[in-house]
This record gives sequence, C-alpha cells and structure tokens, in this order.
Amino acid sequence: MTHTELTALKEQGIDPRVHEVVRCRWSPRAFAATPLDDTTLRLLFEAARWAASCANDQPCRFVVTSKDDLPAYEQMLSCLNERNQIWAKLAPVLVVTAARANFAQFPGPNRHGWHDVGLSTGNLMAQATALGVSVHVMAGFDAVRAREGLGI
Repeated sequence: MTHTELTALKEQGIDPRVHEVVRCRWSPRAFAATPLDDTTLRLLFEAARWAASCANDQPCRFVVTSKDDLPAYEQMLSCLNERNQIWAKLAPVLVVTAARANFAQFPGPNRHGWHDVGLSTGNLMAQATALGVSVHVMAGFDAVRAREGLGI
C-alpha cells in the first residue's frame, strides 16, 4: 500500500492494519444477473466449512438455489419480505442458512448453533469478497414459510 493510500485510509478513520478483505466487504442491494459458476460457488461453501464451531459439530446448513432451477429459486424468493424481493430477484444465487438445533455427536441442544452459522457465513462472505463476489445477508424473510416451503 502506498503512503498516499495509507494516508487516505487514516483520514477516513480506517485503520489500515485491518485486512483488505474485511475493509472492502459491503452488502449491495443491486446485483448483476450474471450466473455464478459452480467452481466459485463451491469455493464459497468450502470457506464456510472451515469455520470453527462448538465441539467442532458444524451445525450449519445451507439451502442453495440458483436461477438454473427456476421453480426452487422462486420458492426461496417467495420467503423474502417484499422489500427484499425487489432487489434480491436479480441475484443469481439465493441461500437460506439454518442451524441444527441439537449436537450430532452427543445428546443435547446446541445453544451455540446460530453463533456457529454466523461465523460460517462470515467465512463465506470473506471468501466472496476476496473473489470479487458480492453477498448481502438478510433478516427480512418468513422463517415459517422457509421451513415449510424449503423442507427445513
């Protein structure tokens, strides 16, 4: 990084020691309808897989669809609230995250499952940023409709 770039970051109140992948991540609300190739998509979920989890249980579950499977894509899109549907309908891939409620390796609830899903999603987003792929995480969806419509 040049002295000019460092100075510009500091003037914006940004600590240049924060990794570029973290600094450059943002959540766009406009997407190109360009398909995402399978190799890139698999790499994103490989990064997600490497996230730490409580007892290394990996409770993360991802339901993924693309416009290649239009009925599944439209089903997932219909789970979003209307405001999110307006811009998300252009995204080439939609993903719903879920957490397994109980540990797989031993009996009992996994109280940390959603934390682990968040960390896994963070890994996916960092990898996406490194690849120049945009990701936007949304809370505006109908969880009941997603469970029923997507078989979660």
